[in-house]
Amino acid sequence: MASLKELRGRIAGVKSTRKITSAMKMVAASKLRRVQNQTEAARPYADTMRRMMGELAAVSQGVDPSILPKLLAGTGKDNVHLLVVVTSDRGLAGGFNANIIRLARQEIEALQSEGRTVRLLTVGRKGTEVFKRYYADLIVESFHNDASTQKTAYALAQQLAKKVVDMVEAEEIDACALLRNRFVNAMTQEPQKLGLVPLPVAENDNASKREDGAIYEFEPDGPGLLAQLLPRNLEVQFYSGLLESAAGEQGARMTAMDNASRNASKAIERLSLTYNRTRQANITNELIEIISGAEAV
Repeated sequence: MASLKELRGRIAGVKSTRKITSAMKMVAASKLRRVQNQTEAARPYADTMRRMMGELAAVSQGVDPSILPKLLAGTGKDNVHLLVVVTSDRGLAGGFNANIIRLARQEIEALQSEGRTVRLLTVGRKGTEVFKRYYADLIVESFHNDASTQKTAYALAQQLAKKVVDMVEAEEIDACALLRNRFVNAMTQEPQKLGLVPLPVAENDNASKREDGAIYEFEPDGPGLLAQLLPRNLEVQFYSGLLESAAGEQGARMTAMDNASRNASKAIERLSLTYNRTRQANITNELIEIISGAEAV
């Protein structure tokens, strides 16, 4: 049985831990409100852009891929796949990073089992550390996940988009997908895979079913418009994905720290009960010794 001194030390240590976890919970909650607002503001634009690009991909079906932009139709091959995996730089966020890393490993194993070559762009120190341990030869480049503000998030999205565009144009990769956590609420983050290159066809596409005979004029011309829209779509999707991941990280950390604080309170109650029982037992033993000594005299 632990001594009273040891129990007092344990109680003091758990109380100190509870102070830290409570402070981290409040900080995460404060950051979550700001990042959640940014995420919800960016989501409609990103969803609309993705739907518009999906309709464009649907209309382009059946067209010779060699005359279409590579960002739209791919390179015409399906050998080399690039996965952009977004995790966080910091831990103490429950299963936030573990879930997206698990999804990434499943995707890697599935693609390799089909005989395809996999390349990785890792965003976030936590994911980079894991992938360097298991898939170091697959990593093309790693980035720190500094998406704490809209400005830094968009700057990072531009870097990622430029890297993907350069690799696609050089035909170093044939397909690209983004793996990130989608923010649902503070307690729920959904790991998702989002296809980027070639553009996935819209699921509920009506573009190819229009019967109004409308003729559209583009300003600038079609190729010029695509040359601007396709890289911009990559930037927007990366930007939205980084914000989704940032909001999910803060929500997961807030929930994890709340659970840790609750567990610390329960541990303090158990240790305090043990301390009081031990103290009472010691007092009882001392009284028995005193009474026994008095009777012997």
